[in-house]
Amino acid sequence: MSIHHRTANLNNGPVRFIKREREAGKKSRMGQKKTALIYCENQFGLVDGKTAAALVRHSELYTIVGIIDSSLAGKDAGEELGGSDRGIPIFSNLDDALGKLSEVPDCYIYGKALLDAYISIEERSLILEAMENGMDIINGLHQFFSEDLEFAQMAAQNDIQIKDIRKPPRLKDLHVFTGQISKVNVPVIAVLGTDCACGKMTTAVELNETLNNLGIKSVLVATGQTSLMQGAMYGVSIDALISQFVIGEVENSVIEAFDNENPDIILVEGQSAVSHPAFMGSLGILKGSMADGIILQHPPARKFRCDFPDLPMPTIKSEIQLIETISDARVMAIALSHENLEDEEIQKIIPEYEKQFHLPTTDVLRHGCQKLVQALSDNFPKLNQKLKRENFIFFSDRQPRALNHLEGINEFVHAKNRNCLIPNTR
Repeated sequence: MSIHHRTANLNNGPVRFIKREREAGKKSRMGQKKTALIYCENQFGLVDGKTAAALVRHSELYTIVGIIDSSLAGKDAGEELGGSDRGIPIFSNLDDALGKLSEVPDCYIYGKALLDAYISIEERSLILEAMENGMDIINGLHQFFSEDLEFAQMAAQNDIQIKDIRKPPRLKDLHVFTGQISKVNVPVIAVLGTDCACGKMTTAVELNETLNNLGIKSVLVATGQTSLMQGAMYGVSIDALISQFVIGEVENSVIEAFDNENPDIILVEGQSAVSHPAFMGSLGILKGSMADGIILQHPPARKFRCDFPDLPMPTIKSEIQLIETISDARVMAIALSHENLEDEEIQKIIPEYEKQFHLPTTDVLRHGCQKLVQALSDNFPKLNQKLKRENFIFFSDRQPRALNHLEGINEFVHAKNRNCLIPNTR
Protein backbone atom coordinates (compact mmCIF):
# COMPACT_ATOMS: atom_id res chain seq x y z
CA MET A 1 0.00 0.00 0.00
CA SER A 2 1.49 3.41 -0.89
CA ILE A 3 1.14 6.40 1.47
CA HIS A 4 -1.84 8.40 0.25
CA HIS A 5 -2.02 11.93 -1.19
CA ARG A 6 -4.87 14.33 -0.80
CA THR A 7 -6.90 16.42 -3.25
CA ALA A 8 -7.98 19.91 -2.25
CA ASN A 9 -11.60 20.00 -3.40
CA LEU A 10 -13.24 17.93 -0.64
CA ASN A 11 -16.45 18.93 1.07
CA ASN A 12 -16.26 19.60 4.79
CA GLY A 13 -18.18 17.21 7.00
CA PRO A 14 -20.90 18.12 9.50
CA VAL A 15 -20.04 20.48 12.32
CA ARG A 16 -19.01 18.28 15.22
CA PHE A 17 -20.15 18.68 18.80
CA ILE A 18 -16.65 19.52 19.94
CA LYS A 19 -16.26 22.42 17.50
CA ARG A 20 -19.51 24.00 18.65
CA GLU A 21 -18.51 23.53 22.28
CA ARG A 22 -15.12 25.13 21.85
CA GLU A 23 -16.57 28.10 19.99
CA ALA A 24 -19.19 28.58 22.71
CA GLY A 25 -16.47 28.39 25.33
CA LYS A 26 -14.44 31.10 23.61
CA LYS A 27 -17.40 33.44 23.47
CA SER A 28 -18.76 32.86 26.96
CA ARG A 29 -15.66 32.27 29.07
CA MET A 30 -12.78 33.67 26.98
CA GLY A 31 -11.45 30.17 26.35
CA GLN A 32 -11.82 28.82 29.88
CA LYS A 33 -12.93 25.25 30.29
CA LYS A 34 -16.40 24.56 31.61
CA THR A 35 -16.57 22.94 35.03
CA ALA A 36 -18.12 19.49 35.20
CA LEU A 37 -19.36 16.97 37.75
CA ILE A 38 -19.32 13.35 36.57
CA TYR A 39 -21.86 10.75 37.60
CA CYS A 40 -20.31 7.28 37.86
CA GLU A 41 -22.14 5.47 40.67
CA ASN A 42 -20.52 2.15 41.66
CA GLN A 43 -18.37 2.10 38.50
CA PHE A 44 -15.53 4.59 38.92
CA GLY A 45 -12.22 2.85 38.28
CA LEU A 46 -14.00 -0.17 36.79
CA VAL A 47 -14.52 -1.12 33.16
CA ASP A 48 -17.95 0.47 32.79
CA GLY A 49 -16.62 3.69 34.33
CA LYS A 50 -14.13 4.23 31.51
CA THR A 51 -15.73 7.50 30.36
CA ALA A 52 -15.31 9.07 33.79
CA ALA A 53 -11.76 7.75 34.15
CA ALA A 54 -10.77 9.10 30.73
CA LEU A 55 -12.11 12.56 31.53
CA VAL A 56 -10.23 12.63 34.83
CA ARG A 57 -7.01 11.76 33.00
CA HIS A 58 -7.48 14.14 30.08
CA SER A 59 -10.00 16.75 29.01
CA GLU A 60 -9.56 19.76 26.76
CA LEU A 61 -13.17 20.88 27.28
CA TYR A 62 -13.93 20.44 30.96
CA THR A 63 -12.36 21.08 34.32
CA ILE A 64 -13.54 18.08 36.31
CA VAL A 65 -14.49 19.23 39.81
CA GLY A 66 -15.84 15.97 41.21
CA ILE A 67 -17.09 12.43 40.73
CA ILE A 68 -20.30 10.92 42.12
CA ASP A 69 -19.75 7.36 43.36
CA SER A 70 -20.98 6.53 46.86
CA SER A 71 -18.77 3.43 47.06
CA LEU A 72 -15.64 5.63 46.95
CA ALA A 73 -16.91 8.79 48.67
CA GLY A 74 -14.21 10.87 50.33
CA LYS A 75 -11.38 9.64 48.13
CA ASP A 76 -9.49 11.40 45.33
CA ALA A 77 -10.28 10.40 41.75
CA GLY A 78 -6.65 10.48 40.59
CA GLU A 79 -5.47 8.23 43.37
CA GLU A 80 -8.29 5.78 42.70
CA LEU A 81 -7.04 5.45 39.12
CA GLY A 82 -3.60 4.50 40.39
CA GLY A 83 -2.03 7.91 39.92
CA SER A 84 -1.35 10.97 42.04
CA ASP A 85 -3.82 13.17 43.88
CA ARG A 86 -5.56 15.36 41.27
CA GLY A 87 -7.67 17.34 43.69
CA ILE A 88 -10.84 15.82 42.24
CA PRO A 89 -13.01 14.63 45.16
CA ILE A 90 -15.44 11.73 44.97
CA PHE A 91 -18.86 12.48 46.44
CA SER A 92 -21.57 10.18 47.76
CA ASN A 93 -24.40 11.82 45.80
CA LEU A 94 -25.43 15.01 44.02
CA ASP A 95 -26.52 16.78 47.20
CA ASP A 96 -23.16 15.98 48.79
CA ALA A 97 -21.34 17.42 45.77
CA LEU A 98 -23.39 20.61 45.54
CA GLY A 99 -23.09 21.14 49.28
CA LYS A 100 -19.28 20.91 49.27
CA LEU A 101 -18.31 22.52 45.99
CA SER A 102 -17.76 26.28 46.02
CA GLU A 103 -20.15 26.78 43.10
CA VAL A 104 -22.55 24.77 40.99
CA PRO A 105 -20.67 23.15 38.07
CA ASP A 106 -21.53 24.14 34.53
CA CYS A 107 -22.13 20.56 33.42
CA TYR A 108 -23.35 17.21 34.69
CA ILE A 109 -21.75 14.36 32.73
CA TYR A 110 -23.17 10.86 32.66
CA GLY A 111 -19.85 9.04 33.00
CA LYS A 112 -20.77 5.38 32.70
CA ALA A 113 -20.52 3.37 29.48
CA LEU A 114 -22.99 0.54 29.97
CA LEU A 115 -24.45 -2.02 27.60
CA ASP A 116 -27.87 -1.26 29.08
CA ALA A 117 -30.07 0.73 26.74
CA TYR A 118 -31.77 2.90 29.36
CA ILE A 119 -30.88 4.63 32.60
CA SER A 120 -32.57 3.75 35.88
CA ILE A 121 -35.35 5.71 37.61
CA GLU A 122 -32.86 6.86 40.25
CA GLU A 123 -30.49 8.15 37.58
CA ARG A 124 -33.33 10.02 35.87
CA SER A 125 -34.10 11.80 39.13
CA LEU A 126 -30.49 12.92 39.51
CA ILE A 127 -30.39 14.27 35.96
CA LEU A 128 -33.60 16.23 36.55
CA GLU A 129 -32.15 17.58 39.80
CA ALA A 130 -28.95 18.61 38.01
CA MET A 131 -31.01 20.49 35.43
CA GLU A 132 -33.01 22.21 38.17
CA ASN A 133 -29.68 23.46 39.51
CA GLY A 134 -28.80 24.96 36.12
CA MET A 135 -26.31 22.33 34.91
CA ASP A 136 -26.01 21.38 31.23
CA ILE A 137 -26.31 17.63 30.66
CA ILE A 138 -23.59 15.78 28.71
CA ASN A 139 -24.70 12.31 27.68
CA GLY A 140 -22.69 9.61 25.92
CA LEU A 141 -25.34 6.88 25.89
CA HIS A 142 -27.34 5.54 22.97
CA GLN A 143 -30.44 6.76 24.83
CA PHE A 144 -30.78 10.37 23.63
CA PHE A 145 -31.82 12.57 26.55
CA SER A 146 -32.73 15.45 24.22
CA GLU A 147 -35.52 13.29 22.76
CA ASP A 148 -36.96 12.49 26.19
CA LEU A 149 -40.02 14.72 26.69
CA GLU A 150 -39.56 15.11 30.45
CA PHE A 151 -35.87 15.99 30.07
CA ALA A 152 -36.57 18.38 27.19
CA GLN A 153 -39.25 20.22 29.17
CA MET A 154 -36.99 20.51 32.22
CA ALA A 155 -34.13 21.79 30.06
CA ALA A 156 -36.38 24.46 28.54
CA GLN A 157 -37.69 25.54 31.95
CA ASN A 158 -34.17 25.98 33.32
CA ASP A 159 -32.54 27.34 30.15
CA ILE A 160 -29.93 24.62 29.99
CA GLN A 161 -28.62 22.43 27.17
CA ILE A 162 -28.66 18.67 26.67
CA LYS A 163 -25.81 17.34 24.52
CA ASP A 164 -26.15 13.77 23.23
CA ILE A 165 -22.63 12.95 22.07
CA ARG A 166 -23.65 9.73 20.32
CA LYS A 167 -26.36 11.34 18.23
CA PRO A 168 -25.20 10.80 14.63
CA PRO A 169 -25.01 13.50 11.95
CA ARG A 170 -28.12 14.10 9.88
CA LEU A 171 -28.58 11.70 6.97
CA LYS A 172 -27.74 14.37 4.40
CA ASP A 173 -24.42 15.01 6.16
CA LEU A 174 -23.28 11.38 6.31
CA HIS A 175 -20.55 10.03 4.04
CA VAL A 176 -20.01 6.80 2.16
CA PHE A 177 -16.54 5.62 1.23
CA THR A 178 -15.09 7.48 -1.77
CA GLY A 179 -11.49 6.26 -2.02
CA GLN A 180 -10.17 9.81 -1.71
CA ILE A 181 -8.26 8.74 1.39
CA SER A 182 -5.73 7.23 -1.04
CA LYS A 183 -4.51 10.80 -1.53
CA VAL A 184 -3.45 11.30 2.11
CA ASN A 185 0.36 11.34 2.21
CA VAL A 186 1.13 11.09 5.93
CA PRO A 187 1.18 7.96 8.11
CA VAL A 188 -2.20 6.89 9.46
CA ILE A 189 -1.88 4.72 12.56
CA ALA A 190 -4.85 2.87 14.08
CA VAL A 191 -4.76 1.99 17.78
CA LEU A 192 -6.69 -1.28 17.88
CA GLY A 193 -7.15 -3.79 20.69
CA THR A 194 -7.94 -7.35 21.65
CA ASP A 195 -11.14 -6.37 23.50
CA CYS A 196 -13.44 -3.54 24.51
CA ALA A 197 -12.43 -1.14 27.29
CA CYS A 198 -8.79 -2.19 27.38
CA GLY A 199 -7.05 1.19 26.99
CA LYS A 200 -7.05 1.90 23.24
CA MET A 201 -8.29 5.46 23.63
CA THR A 202 -5.93 6.18 26.53
CA THR A 203 -2.93 5.01 24.52
CA ALA A 204 -4.06 7.04 21.50
CA VAL A 205 -4.50 10.19 23.60
CA GLU A 206 -1.17 9.76 25.40
CA LEU A 207 0.70 9.07 22.17
CA ASN A 208 -0.94 12.02 20.44
CA GLU A 209 0.13 14.36 23.25
CA THR A 210 3.66 12.93 23.34
CA LEU A 211 4.18 13.32 19.60
CA ASN A 212 3.03 16.93 19.69
CA ASN A 213 5.36 17.63 22.61
CA LEU A 214 8.21 16.25 20.51
CA GLY A 215 7.51 18.60 17.63
CA ILE A 216 5.58 16.07 15.53
CA LYS A 217 2.20 17.48 14.52
CA SER A 218 -0.19 14.67 15.37
CA VAL A 219 -3.98 14.72 15.06
CA LEU A 220 -6.27 12.23 16.78
CA VAL A 221 -9.42 11.03 14.99
CA ALA A 222 -12.03 9.94 17.51
CA THR A 223 -14.35 7.00 16.90
CA GLY A 224 -16.16 6.91 20.25
CA GLN A 225 -18.14 9.20 22.52
CA THR A 226 -15.53 9.52 25.29
CA SER A 227 -12.73 10.88 23.12
CA LEU A 228 -15.19 13.38 21.63
CA MET A 229 -16.04 14.48 25.17
CA GLN A 230 -12.33 14.84 25.88
CA GLY A 231 -11.94 17.29 23.04
CA ALA A 232 -10.99 15.45 19.85
CA MET A 233 -11.54 17.85 16.95
CA TYR A 234 -12.25 15.17 14.35
CA GLY A 235 -14.32 12.02 14.29
CA VAL A 236 -17.72 10.61 15.13
CA SER A 237 -19.06 7.91 17.44
CA ILE A 238 -19.18 5.14 14.87
CA ASP A 239 -21.30 2.69 16.87
CA ALA A 240 -24.22 5.12 16.55
CA LEU A 241 -24.11 5.12 12.75
CA ILE A 242 -26.05 3.13 10.18
CA SER A 243 -23.56 0.47 9.10
CA GLN A 244 -23.47 1.71 5.49
CA PHE A 245 -21.85 4.96 6.62
CA VAL A 246 -19.28 3.73 9.18
CA ILE A 247 -16.41 3.25 6.72
CA GLY A 248 -17.21 6.49 4.91
CA GLU A 249 -17.36 8.52 8.11
CA VAL A 250 -13.99 7.16 9.25
CA GLU A 251 -12.50 7.98 5.86
CA ASN A 252 -14.03 11.46 5.86
CA SER A 253 -12.75 12.21 9.37
CA VAL A 254 -9.18 11.26 8.39
CA ILE A 255 -9.45 13.39 5.24
CA GLU A 256 -10.83 16.34 7.24
CA ALA A 257 -7.97 16.09 9.72
CA PHE A 258 -5.42 15.93 6.91
CA ASP A 259 -6.98 18.76 4.91
CA ASN A 260 -7.48 21.16 7.81
CA GLU A 261 -4.45 20.53 9.99
CA ASN A 262 -1.57 19.62 7.62
CA PRO A 263 -0.35 17.03 10.17
CA ASP A 264 2.77 14.87 10.19
CA ILE A 265 0.78 11.86 11.38
CA ILE A 266 -2.86 10.91 12.05
CA LEU A 267 -3.83 8.56 14.88
CA VAL A 268 -7.19 6.78 14.72
CA GLU A 269 -8.82 5.57 17.91
CA GLY A 270 -9.88 1.91 17.83
CA GLN A 271 -13.11 0.32 18.99
CA SER A 272 -13.63 -3.18 20.40
CA ALA A 273 -11.53 -5.74 18.51
CA VAL A 274 -11.42 -7.15 15.01
CA SER A 275 -12.02 -10.62 16.44
CA HIS A 276 -14.90 -9.63 18.72
CA PRO A 277 -18.11 -11.39 17.62
CA ALA A 278 -20.40 -8.70 19.06
CA PHE A 279 -19.01 -5.58 17.38
CA MET A 280 -17.99 -4.43 13.89
CA GLY A 281 -16.23 -1.16 14.70
CA SER A 282 -12.64 -2.25 14.19
CA LEU A 283 -13.39 -3.52 10.70
CA GLY A 284 -14.85 -0.15 9.74
CA ILE A 285 -11.83 1.63 11.19
CA LEU A 286 -9.37 -0.60 9.33
CA LYS A 287 -11.21 -0.17 6.04
CA GLY A 288 -12.04 3.53 6.36
CA SER A 289 -8.65 4.72 7.62
CA MET A 290 -6.56 2.48 5.32
CA ALA A 291 -4.07 2.44 8.18
CA ASP A 292 -0.33 2.30 7.48
CA GLY A 293 0.37 0.65 10.82
CA ILE A 294 -1.31 -0.71 13.93
CA ILE A 295 -0.59 -0.32 17.62
CA LEU A 296 -2.30 -3.21 19.41
CA GLN A 297 -3.65 -2.74 22.95
CA HIS A 298 -3.98 -5.79 25.21
CA PRO A 299 -4.92 -6.51 28.85
CA PRO A 300 -2.75 -9.55 29.77
CA ALA A 301 -4.64 -10.41 32.96
CA ARG A 302 -8.08 -10.46 31.36
CA LYS A 303 -9.38 -14.00 30.83
CA PHE A 304 -12.78 -13.28 29.29
CA ARG A 305 -14.08 -10.52 27.06
CA CYS A 306 -15.47 -7.47 28.83
CA ASP A 307 -19.20 -7.95 29.57
CA PHE A 308 -19.12 -11.41 27.95
CA PRO A 309 -18.07 -13.96 30.60
CA ASP A 310 -18.65 -16.88 28.23
CA LEU A 311 -16.21 -15.57 25.61
CA PRO A 312 -12.51 -16.23 26.30
CA MET A 313 -10.02 -13.54 25.36
CA PRO A 314 -8.12 -14.01 22.09
CA THR A 315 -4.36 -14.30 22.11
CA ILE A 316 -2.18 -11.46 20.84
CA LYS A 317 -0.85 -13.82 18.18
CA SER A 318 -4.30 -14.65 16.84
CA GLU A 319 -5.36 -10.98 16.81
CA ILE A 320 -2.22 -9.94 14.93
CA GLN A 321 -2.74 -12.70 12.39
CA LEU A 322 -6.35 -11.65 11.85
CA ILE A 323 -5.52 -7.95 11.47
CA GLU A 324 -2.65 -8.61 9.08
CA THR A 325 -4.73 -11.07 7.04
CA ILE A 326 -7.61 -8.72 6.34
CA SER A 327 -5.60 -5.50 5.86
CA ASP A 328 -2.33 -4.30 4.36
CA ALA A 329 -1.31 -2.76 7.70
CA ARG A 330 1.15 -4.46 10.03
CA VAL A 331 1.13 -4.41 13.83
CA MET A 332 4.17 -2.35 14.79
CA ALA A 333 3.96 -2.21 18.60
CA ILE A 334 2.04 -3.57 21.58
CA ALA A 335 0.59 -1.43 24.37
CA LEU A 336 -0.52 -3.11 27.58
CA SER A 337 -3.25 -2.42 30.10
CA HIS A 338 -2.08 -3.08 33.67
CA GLU A 339 -5.62 -4.01 34.71
CA ASN A 340 -5.37 -6.39 37.72
CA LEU A 341 -1.57 -6.47 37.48
CA GLU A 342 1.09 -5.23 39.88
CA ASP A 343 4.11 -3.23 38.69
CA GLU A 344 6.46 -6.19 38.95
CA GLU A 345 4.11 -8.33 36.86
CA ILE A 346 4.02 -5.74 34.05
CA GLN A 347 7.80 -5.43 34.25
CA LYS A 348 8.07 -9.17 33.68
CA ILE A 349 5.46 -9.36 30.91
CA ILE A 350 6.99 -6.58 28.78
CA PRO A 351 10.29 -8.35 27.95
CA GLU A 352 8.47 -11.66 27.53
CA TYR A 353 6.19 -10.14 24.87
CA GLU A 354 9.07 -8.41 23.15
CA LYS A 355 10.95 -11.68 22.92
CA GLN A 356 7.93 -13.63 21.75
CA PHE A 357 6.49 -11.18 19.21
CA HIS A 358 9.60 -9.16 18.24
CA LEU A 359 7.58 -6.00 18.79
CA PRO A 360 8.27 -3.04 21.11
CA THR A 361 5.94 -3.38 24.10
CA THR A 362 5.02 -0.92 26.83
CA ASP A 363 2.36 0.29 29.27
CA VAL A 364 1.97 3.98 28.46
CA LEU A 365 0.39 4.94 31.77
CA ARG A 366 3.34 3.52 33.72
CA HIS A 367 6.23 3.79 31.28
CA GLY A 368 5.31 6.47 28.77
CA CYS A 369 5.27 6.39 24.98
CA GLN A 370 8.99 6.16 24.18
CA LYS A 371 8.81 2.76 22.54
CA LEU A 372 5.78 3.70 20.48
CA VAL A 373 7.52 6.86 19.26
CA GLN A 374 10.61 4.82 18.45
CA ALA A 375 8.55 2.33 16.44
CA LEU A 376 7.03 5.18 14.42
CA SER A 377 10.46 6.72 13.92
CA ASP A 378 11.92 3.42 12.72
CA ASN A 379 9.19 2.86 10.17
CA PHE A 380 8.51 6.35 8.83
CA PRO A 381 11.67 8.27 7.87
CA LYS A 382 9.93 11.66 7.60
CA LEU A 383 8.88 11.40 11.26
CA ASN A 384 12.40 10.35 12.16
CA GLN A 385 13.78 13.45 10.47
CA LYS A 386 11.40 15.76 12.35
CA LEU A 387 12.26 14.48 15.81
CA LYS A 388 14.63 16.87 17.54
CA ARG A 389 17.43 15.40 19.59
CA GLU A 390 17.02 17.92 22.38
CA ASN A 391 13.30 17.19 22.68
CA PHE A 392 13.46 13.39 22.81
CA ILE A 393 13.10 12.60 26.50
CA PHE A 394 12.23 9.63 28.65
CA PHE A 395 8.57 10.34 29.33
CA SER A 396 8.17 7.36 31.62
CA ASP A 397 10.23 9.00 34.38
CA ARG A 398 9.87 12.55 32.96
CA GLN A 399 13.60 13.21 33.37
CA PRO A 400 14.96 15.13 30.35
CA ARG A 401 17.88 13.44 28.69
CA ALA A 402 19.43 14.76 25.49
CA LEU A 403 20.34 11.87 23.26
CA ASN A 404 20.21 10.63 19.74
CA HIS A 405 16.90 8.80 19.66
CA LEU A 406 18.24 6.33 17.11
CA GLU A 407 21.26 5.31 19.15
CA GLY A 408 21.96 3.83 22.54
CA ILE A 409 18.42 2.76 23.41
CA ASN A 410 19.07 -0.90 23.98
CA GLU A 411 15.74 -1.69 25.55
CA PHE A 412 13.89 -0.91 22.31
CA VAL A 413 13.00 -3.80 20.04
CA HIS A 414 13.20 -2.09 16.67
CA ALA A 415 10.35 -2.81 14.29
CA LYS A 416 12.80 -2.87 11.37
CA ASN A 417 14.23 -6.11 12.79
CA ARG A 418 10.93 -7.89 12.23
CA ASN A 419 10.39 -10.31 9.42
CA CYS A 420 7.25 -8.38 8.46
CA LEU A 421 8.68 -4.88 8.13
CA ILE A 422 6.16 -2.07 7.90
CA PRO A 423 7.02 -0.32 4.66
CA ASN A 424 8.45 3.20 4.84
CA THR A 425 6.01 4.17 2.11
CA ARG A 426 2.66 2.69 1.41
